Amino acid sequence: MAGNEWINGYLEAILDAGNSRNGLRVVEDGDEKSNSKNNGNRRRRFVENKMRIGRLEEREKEKEREKEEKVFNPTKYFVEEVVNSFDESDLHRTWIKKQIAWDDANRLTRRRLEREQGRHDAADDLSELSEGEKEKGDATQTEPVKEQITRINSDMQIWSDEDKSRRLYIILISIHGLVRGENMELGRDSDTGGQANLRQIEGKGVKYVVELARALANTKGVYRVDLLTRQITSPEVDSSYGEPIEMLSCPSDGGGSCGAYIIRIPCGPRDRYIPKESLWPYIPEFVDGALGHIVNMARALGEEGDAGKPTWPYVIHGHYADAGEVAANLSGALNVPMVLTGHSLGRNKFEQLLKQGRLSREDINSTYKIMRRIEAEEMGLDAAEMVVTSTRQEIEEQWGLYDGFDLQLERKLRVRRRRGVSCFGRNMPRMVVIPPGMDFSYVKMQDSEGDGDLKSLIGSDKTQNKRHLPPIWSEIMRFFTNPHKPMILALSRPDPKKNVTTLLKAFGECRQLRELANLTLILGNRDDIEEMSNSSSVVLTTVLKLIDKYDLYGQVAYPKHHKQSEVPEIYRLAAKTKGVFINPALVEPFGLTLIEAAAYGLPVVATKNGGPVDIIKALNNGLLVDPHDQKGIADALLKLLADKNLWFERRKNGLKNIRRFSWPEHCRNYLSHVEHCRNRHPNTHLRIIPSIEEPMSDSLRDVEDLSLKVSVDGDFKLNGELDAATRQKKLIETLTRIASSNGSSSVSYHPGRRQGLFVIAADCYDGNGDCTERLPAVVKNVMKSTSSGSGRIGFVLLTGLSLQEIIEKLTRYQVNLEEIDALVCNSGSEIYYPWKDLEADLEYEAHVEYRWPGENVRSIVMRLARGEGGAEDDIVEYTGLCSSRCYSYTVKPGAKTRKIDDLRQRMRMRGFRCNIVYTHATSRLNVVPLHASRAQALRYLSVRWGIDLCKMVVFVGEKGDTDYDYLLVGLHKTVILRGLVEYGSAQLLRNEESFKREDIIPTDSPNITFLEEGYEALDISATLMTLGIK
Repeated sequence: MAGNEWINGYLEAILDAGNSRNGLRVVEDGDEKSNSKNNGNRRRRFVENKMRIGRLEEREKEKEREKEEKVFNPTKYFVEEVVNSFDESDLHRTWIKKQIAWDDANRLTRRRLEREQGRHDAADDLSELSEGEKEKGDATQTEPVKEQITRINSDMQIWSDEDKSRRLYIILISIHGLVRGENMELGRDSDTGGQANLRQIEGKGVKYVVELARALANTKGVYRVDLLTRQITSPEVDSSYGEPIEMLSCPSDGGGSCGAYIIRIPCGPRDRYIPKESLWPYIPEFVDGALGHIVNMARALGEEGDAGKPTWPYVIHGHYADAGEVAANLSGALNVPMVLTGHSLGRNKFEQLLKQGRLSREDINSTYKIMRRIEAEEMGLDAAEMVVTSTRQEIEEQWGLYDGFDLQLERKLRVRRRRGVSCFGRNMPRMVVIPPGMDFSYVKMQDSEGDGDLKSLIGSDKTQNKRHLPPIWSEIMRFFTNPHKPMILALSRPDPKKNVTTLLKAFGECRQLRELANLTLILGNRDDIEEMSNSSSVVLTTVLKLIDKYDLYGQVAYPKHHKQSEVPEIYRLAAKTKGVFINPALVEPFGLTLIEAAAYGLPVVATKNGGPVDIIKALNNGLLVDPHDQKGIADALLKLLADKNLWFERRKNGLKNIRRFSWPEHCRNYLSHVEHCRNRHPNTHLRIIPSIEEPMSDSLRDVEDLSLKVSVDGDFKLNGELDAATRQKKLIETLTRIASSNGSSSVSYHPGRRQGLFVIAADCYDGNGDCTERLPAVVKNVMKSTSSGSGRIGFVLLTGLSLQEIIEKLTRYQVNLEEIDALVCNSGSEIYYPWKDLEADLEYEAHVEYRWPGENVRSIVMRLARGEGGAEDDIVEYTGLCSSRCYSYTVKPGAKTRKIDDLRQRMRMRGFRCNIVYTHATSRLNVVPLHASRAQALRYLSVRWGIDLCKMVVFVGEKGDTDYDYLLVGLHKTVILRGLVEYGSAQLLRNEESFKREDIIPTDSPNITFLEEGYEALDISATLMTLGIK
C-alpha cells in the first residue's frame, strides 16, 4: 500500500529494533568509518550492550550527531521517537515532514556537489594557460572575435555629452500584473498569508519599471522607450488596461525624443485576467506579438531618421522571470543585447517556502509553478549580457543559488577577457549593482534647511494651530504623553522578517532611550487583527503584549490606518522632532525606505544584512546594527539621538548625497553599463527584405526599388557595367516577359515574397532512429493541399536531420526540393535555400553564434551526458554529421544518458550556454548554439521575409524531438497529425523535479487543431478550412 509507507517504515523499524536486541543487528562498515574515535568507541559499546539501546543519554547523543550531519534515518527515528512514548496522534504528520526534509537535504547535497564539480572543471580548464601571449599563440584554442571584446571594467566611461546625439530605441518588458502610467493597482492578485505581501513588493517593482521608462525617455540620447506588457480586456479590470498604446511621456519640443509608451500585447484568453502563475503557457504568444511590434517600429524609426535602415533596439530589458524569458527569446530572434532584472527570485522563494514546512515540494510547484519560474530565470541568465541588481547581497545570496551563475567563475572570466586570454567557450553574465532611482522633486528647501520642532510649530494655542498640521501628525501625536521628544520611526509591513519585536524589546529594556525618545510603529493598515493573515496578526499581537509588558503607554504610537500619500508627512514629522528612522529587518534586500527617510533629512539606523550596507556607504547618514543584538540597536539609536552634532552631520550627509539615487543618475549609470556590455551589433546581421503585395503591373513604377527586392529568373543579370537608365529598361523588359509567359498579371512570388508559410516539422522516425517514408509523404501532401501555382504559400521543412540525410530521403521519394523555400536542419542550427542551389544562410550562422563555445564543448558533452554507471560507448560523437554550428552524437540503444534538464544544468554550472536536443527517437543528441532552435528559426525567417507568424501553419505529429513542445505554441497555427509519428524523445526531456508539460502548452489554445484520421492532401485541406485558411 503506497499510501501507508510511513506505517511500513514504522513496522520495519520495530523489527530492526527487535533484531538488534536479539543480537542479530551489526554495525554497517560505512557507519563505523564515518564516526570519530570517540563515536566509534561508543558504537562498539552499543553493540556489546544491546539491551541498553533505550538509555536517554545514548539517544540524545545520537540525535545530536544526526542533526550535525543533517541525515534522516527512518529506523532510528521510529525506534527513538515511537518506542519512547512519542505522541502517536502526530506520528504521520511528523514522519512526512521528516521525510520531506530528508529528501530536500539529499537534493541540495547532490546539487551542491555538482556545482563544486562544475567549478573545479572550469578552474582546471582556465588554469591550463594563464598568460595571454601563450593563449594567442595557440591556434587550436582560438575563439571568435566576440569573445575578445572587453566587457564592463574599471575603465568604464559614464554616459557623456558625446552620447547625447544618438537616437536610441530601448525596450523594457514587464508582463505580469497590471501596468499603467497612473494609479497602479499594487498586489492585484488575491492571495493569502505572506504571499499578499509578496504581491505588494512585485507591484512596487512594476511601478519602478514605469518610472524607469519615463526617466530613460527624458535622458539625452534616448529617442524612444517602449514598455511592453500584456493587454487585458477582461471586465474584471479597468478598461485602461485594454488600450493598445498609452503615452507615458510626451515627445520633446526639440525633436530629441519621441517619448515613452506602454505597448500592450495580446496573449492568452482575452476575457479574463490571468494570474502570473498561470501565464507561462502564453509567453510564446507574447514573444511573437512583441516581435511583430518591434520589427514594425524598427522600420518606422529607420525610415524617419536612419535612411530607411531599421533602427533596432539598443537593448531589450526583461523585468521578473516571465519577462526575462520573453527578453531572452527576443534577444535571440533579433540579435540584440539583453539585460535582466530579477526583482524577486524563484529559488529564494522556493527555499523560504520549504523552510516553512507547510507545503511539500510538489505542492509548492503545483501552486506557484516555481520550477517553471526558476527555469525562466535560468534562461534569462543564459542570454543576458548584464544582470541589474539593487545590492551586492542579491548577487551573492540570491543569484548565487542558480546553476547559470557562479561569482568566482564570473570574476575569473572577466579578468581573462580583460587580458585577452581565452575563456574556453565559457560565459557568465555580468552582475551590476544599480540602485533604483527616485524622484526627489518633492524635497523642498525648508526640508533641506528644516530646523523647527513641534513646540515652535504648535505654539501655546494647540487648538488654533492644529488645523495647520497634517491629519496624520495628530493621529500619531495623540499616543504620546510628551509629543516634543525625538521620534524613532519604523515603517514596514507587520512581517516577522521585519524584526519589529526586537526593536520594541530594545526600546522597552533601555531606560535612557525611553526617557529620551518616543517610538512610532507604522505597520500597515488594519481593522481587526483577528481578520488579518496569521503572520501579520502574530506580529501585531506580540507588539501589543510587549507594550503592555514594558508599560510603554504614552511612549509608543501604533496607528491603525494611514494613506500612502501621508507617508511623506510621517517622515517630515520624525525629522521635525530631530528623530531617527530605523530599519531593523533580519535581512533587507534593498531598503527603499532608508532613501526616502534620507530625502526628508532623517538619519538612519539599519540592519547590516543586505542592501542597507550599500545605501549607508553611499549616503554616510547613519549606523549599521546586528538585527539580533538588542543592546546594539539601543546603543546606535542613543548615539544618534543624544549627540546633536552627530545628528546634524548625518542629516547633512544624507541630503547632500541623496542625488546619487535620483532617476537621472540611475539612467546615466544604466546607459553607461549597457554601452560597455554590448558585444553584439545586430544591424550588421539582421536585414529585412520588404515584401511585395501588389500586382506587377502596378508596381513597375517602383522598378528601381524592385531591383533590390526580387530575385529575377531568366537570362538578364544585373552588373555594374550598365547605367541606371539602361538597367531600368532591361529590368522592365525582363519582368514584362516573365509576366507574359505566365499568362497572368499577378506577381510571381519568390521565397521571401510569400503571404504565408506551411511548415512541416514532423519527426518521423522508426524504433532504430531512422527517418521513415512518412516524412516525404506528408511533405508531398502538404504541398498538394494548397492551390497549385499561386505562389502565395511557401514551404519550410524543420528537422533534426542533417542536410545530407534530408536530401537523400526527399530525393529518394521524388520530392522536388526546389519547391521548398527553406530547409532548417540539425535542430534549427542551419538554414539552406533549395531555390538558390541549397545555398547556406551565412547570416543566420552569424546570427546564432552568440555564446557558442565551439570546439571547447565538443568532447565535454560526451562525459556530461553519460549517466551514472554508463559505459564509455553509450554516447559517441557522430563525426560525419558534425558541422560548425552543430555537434551530433550517437546514443546507443538502452544507454544510460542524462535527460535534457540534467545535462543542461551541468553545462550551465560549467559556464557553457548551448541548446541541447535529443532527436531520432532518442538515438541522437544534437548540441547547437544557445539561440539556435527550430522555433527561433521560424522567427528569424518571419523577420527576414516579412511574413507575420500568425500567417504560418506548422504541421507536426503527436510526439517528436525534445524541442517538440515549443513548436506547438505561439501565434502560428498548429495542425497535429494523429498517427503520423510513432517514436519520440520526450522520455529524455525532463526529470522528476522539473515543471510540467501544461506549463508550456496551453490547454485552451484556439491555434492548435488535430487531424484525427490520415494525412492525405484532402484531409489536410479540410482541416485548413476549419482554421480559416483557404
